[in-house]
Amino acid sequence: MSLADITARVEAAVSAAGRSPGCVTLIAVSKVQPDARVQEVLHEGHRVFGENRVQEAAGKWPAFRETFQGVDLHLIGPLQSNKVRQAFDLFQTIHSVDRPKLANAIARIADEVGHCPDLFLQVNTGEEDQKAGIPPAGADNFIAECRALNLPVKGLMCIPPVDEEPSLHFALLAKIAARNDLAGLSMGMSSDFESAIAQGATHIRVGSAIFGDRDYS
Repeated sequence: MSLADITARVEAAVSAAGRSPGCVTLIAVSKVQPDARVQEVLHEGHRVFGENRVQEAAGKWPAFRETFQGVDLHLIGPLQSNKVRQAFDLFQTIHSVDRPKLANAIARIADEVGHCPDLFLQVNTGEEDQKAGIPPAGADNFIAECRALNLPVKGLMCIPPVDEEPSLHFALLAKIAARNDLAGLSMGMSSDFESAIAQGATHIRVGSAIFGDRDYS
């Protein structure tokens, strides 16, 4: 599938949901993708990309940015507290703020450097032990804690369990966001982004459907 195919499907899903054109940001997830594939998508004019790891992004995107103007880079994977300063230099948005210790580290660095990326708080909607994120019952308090730190919280993010209906998790995330007056919903990936759009997603994270399968070898 191509970028054009995915863009057309996004537009169709937005229309089917009765939402306004352009209300969904397509994040092309370029983690573990060869540079040649990423360059193809850049040459097609796309500029919003997602990476899972600070180190991988640091080795890839400074060079791309020298050639391609206007790259908007999103961190969608876990962030270690000791990588916060480096993340500030690379990313415009961080989608994986998942614990108070990290929020405090971000606030401290933001005070030092005078700016902060936009932030999404990760909610573990499935309450899975192996996944990061605040449990739904603790989400309201965590949002309040981050706001008290003057952090630029734009919305919430989730990754539904693979063996459950994703729309239920998208609806839960949307409910938490609505009661906390948060407009941003980072949810939906290659296999379920149309369902996420129907539930109000503002940012979808699509990788393999654009770039092809990843080779982890």
